[in-house]
Amino acid sequence: MRFLLGIIVGIALTIGGAYIYDSSGTGAADTSSTATTARPMVNWDVVDRNWQRATSRVRREWDKLAAK
Repeated sequence: MRFLLGIIVGIALTIGGAYIYDSSGTGAADTSSTATTARPMVNWDVVDRNWQRATSRVRREWDKLAAK
């Protein structure tokens, strides 16, 4: 049980850390053409779309099971 809890906490910390890093808003201080732009590690729009899709599917399946 502790192992499973450790895995879940590790996943949550990894996703939370990536979100905090991406939302910190630290861009390049210099706007010259040689400066690299800070790109997010994760495309959060894609993550949100996949999460919405997954939760709606789980809700549909739960509704089917609860209706029986």
